[in-house]
Amino acid sequence: MLVSLAAVVLTILAACGQTSPDQPEAVSGACAEGRTLRFAFYAFFEPVSASADPDPDSAGFADHVGYEADLLTALEEMDGAGLVFDRIPVADWPDIWLLPAGDDFDVAGGGITILESRTRDAAGDEVVVFTSGHIGFRQSLLVRAAEASLYATHADLTEEVRVGVLAATTGEARLLQLTGLADPRGTLAEGTRIATDAGPLVADGSDRYVITAAGSSSRLESRRRLDPPSSEMPVVVYLGEDTGETELLDALADGSIDAVARGEIGNLEAARANGDGGAFAVTALDPEVELGGWTLPATEPALIACLDQKLDYLTDHRTIGYAEWVADPDVFLRRARSWTP
Repeated sequence: MLVSLAAVVLTILAACGQTSPDQPEAVSGACAEGRTLRFAFYAFFEPVSASADPDPDSAGFADHVGYEADLLTALEEMDGAGLVFDRIPVADWPDIWLLPAGDDFDVAGGGITILESRTRDAAGDEVVVFTSGHIGFRQSLLVRAAEASLYATHADLTEEVRVGVLAATTGEARLLQLTGLADPRGTLAEGTRIATDAGPLVADGSDRYVITAAGSSSRLESRRRLDPPSSEMPVVVYLGEDTGETELLDALADGSIDAVARGEIGNLEAARANGDGGAFAVTALDPEVELGGWTLPATEPALIACLDQKLDYLTDHRTIGYAEWVADPDVFLRRARSWTP
């Protein structure tokens, strides 16, 4: 299922004018000779990007593991690339993509979907730029296996169903759109009831009540729950603010929620790793494919182009992706060692 994403990703990249096998990026020399790049990685998106130990107080929290960790290691192995990364775990997801716009980080990653809206700060200025996509995502639902037939599509989600999400993710944004709780611009449906830390609110259908994958209206920043205006829409429960998606999986297992809305890759891994005896199943695959990339300061065009060239080589222009890495975790390292500058 995941292998088929490669062809779709290539089609999207071509449509967006990104690098393809017929349009190689012309970059020569080292990307960052003599400079260690401080890489902020999201600590709770296993198996794409995670800390080896999810406990922030443990020594293993600083150890980066997963698909993107192996890509970074391969980049460091490429002869003449001049790339060295200092990997720093980040527990907070919202706005992680904007971290390189500050003084503490040079690059940010961790399963971040490429969105133009995520390149801009609160003032609307473009402050970061994404590398070209190195992984494809599709949104999905993770449900208890015994209930998979009940929640086969997003149309099956009614007011009796509680769906858990992590705020400010594409999982949240697409769930709201696909169930009618929000329009394509992220404006919540009129009559949606919102529980926040500051008290209850009711959406009036205006742009004062907007939720997108890049952020939300200020009044919705502390949202905890959405109750739908229609019986044909689900209840949305917000979890994972402190411990990431682990809290969502625990809530699904103990029955506190009925589904988790997030990317197919993470859900498939959860079904495999946490679905003892087939306890979890993945359903409701989104027809839209997203691309994941890393962000760098908008003032670093040469470094971005150089990284794109190296990532294009390691992924063989997106024909080697998550499914190939799962089958052969050394695939990127071998390609790095065959690189000729």
